[in-house]
Amino acid sequence: MKLDSYDLKILDLLQHDGGLSNQEIAERIGLSPSPCSRRIKQLEEAGVIRERVARLSPQALGLELTVLLHIRMDRHTPERFEQFEKIVRRYPEVQECYLITGQEADYQLKIIVPGMDAYQDFLLNKITRIDGVIGVHSSFVLRKPIDTTALPLTYAQRALQASARETARR
Repeated sequence: MKLDSYDLKILDLLQHDGGLSNQEIAERIGLSPSPCSRRIKQLEEAGVIRERVARLSPQALGLELTVLLHIRMDRHTPERFEQFEKIVRRYPEVQECYLITGQEADYQLKIIVPGMDAYQDFLLNKITRIDGVIGVHSSFVLRKPIDTTALPLTYAQRALQASARETARR
């Protein structure tokens, strides 16, 4: 899908406040509600907008410990990775899962739990019991100076501007 400046404005507003109404978005970007609604629907159908969610406060829910867990696997086969990923998808404690390179680990997981006892239970009774896991290394988050889900839309804006300049030259 080719994005224009209105689309980028809509995306910027929604990724900072997914609860905005269509009317509020339309007013802020200078469109009438009907075309604004159509654009949002197109962005959703094209998969640009994956989902709209409410971000909850882990601390308000008693989830005080965030852990970055590096996991080493015994074999580097698609089947082994697929099996591991299928299992960790079931665990609500796993907030993010990355297959990585450039480290001794194969995976990095972001885990959120109430505290150290819950983490120990999660690690020993779930993660280390997955076939193929041969090593784990835990890093504990002390503070999150940046905690956002907003993507840097400036790159898309630059591409849009470059395309407009190219079109003007023709």
